[in-house]
Amino acid sequence: MSQQPISLPAKLINGGVAGLVGVTCVFPIDLAKTRLQNQRGSQRVYKNMMDCLIKTVRSEGYFGMYRGAAVNLTLVTPEKAIKLAANDFFRQRLSRGELKLSVFQEMLAGCGAGMCQVIVTTPMEMLKIQLQDAGRLVAQQRHMLHTVKLGTASPVLNCSYSVGPVSSTRKVSAIQITQELLRTKGIQGLYKGLGATLMRDIPFSVIYFPLFAHINQLGKTTEEDDVPFYWSFISGCVAGCTAAVAVSPCDVVKTRLQSLNKSANEDTYNGVLDCIRKIMRKEGPTAFLKGAGCRALVIAPLFGIAQVVYFIGVGEFLLGQTPFNLYSV
Repeated sequence: MSQQPISLPAKLINGGVAGLVGVTCVFPIDLAKTRLQNQRGSQRVYKNMMDCLIKTVRSEGYFGMYRGAAVNLTLVTPEKAIKLAANDFFRQRLSRGELKLSVFQEMLAGCGAGMCQVIVTTPMEMLKIQLQDAGRLVAQQRHMLHTVKLGTASPVLNCSYSVGPVSSTRKVSAIQITQELLRTKGIQGLYKGLGATLMRDIPFSVIYFPLFAHINQLGKTTEEDDVPFYWSFISGCVAGCTAAVAVSPCDVVKTRLQSLNKSANEDTYNGVLDCIRKIMRKEGPTAFLKGAGCRALVIAPLFGIAQVVYFIGVGEFLLGQTPFNLYSV
């Protein structure tokens, strides 16, 4: 089988376009996921995803649901481009002229893609989480202040909050956060939670890419036929949803580690193991599934859209090339 060399520029364009379209569609759900994962059992502000979104709109306005979107839209292009292009690159390298990759080879390609993407994913998530979680901290302060005024707060919480007007959060930008982190902690400040990010993204890619490839192949009526675009969308959604739920505990740990600002009585963590121990001891095993439904709702359409854009071949079209589908390998 003669293989056509992949065009990395085209794949990078495909990944970038896919990321921009997907993130724009699902970002409010991602914001709800971050806030649900960060709230503790004793200081709950949001009951579920819809309650979080409604309260966000009421207190912060419609655009409050897109806090942190700018940094995500800026960095999701290289992040998705690296992830998808790296997977194609490793698939081609591992195929070595074979007609079909083994499941192990597909998982290995996914592992390589997951390792490559964290170069961009870690600082992107670090900045996004600070911006997304700022509204939760203000809402939690207001909620506790209201509780204190009613005289129903616990003694511990009464000591932590003073009764008085609630100051609104000082609006900060991703640039300001980046400058502060670089000034105080250096480049490693932007890569806080790198271990947890690797712990999430490598298993995600190991599960997602082989699962997508096999589900996508089911859309072919004959070996010569191309997969319909709607089947690529469904395959991306199913594989993305499955992988997202599977690694949700790792995502909770990553979110907690990367949250710099915490309200009173919220734990600080000294690494992945310390975070896991404290969550397990104080909140129980179900805490590791916080925001799992939101994450599934974010990842499913995000990767469904990504695969449609990728398989249509927007990058190849713009560069005047012929789309080449490595998932037939």
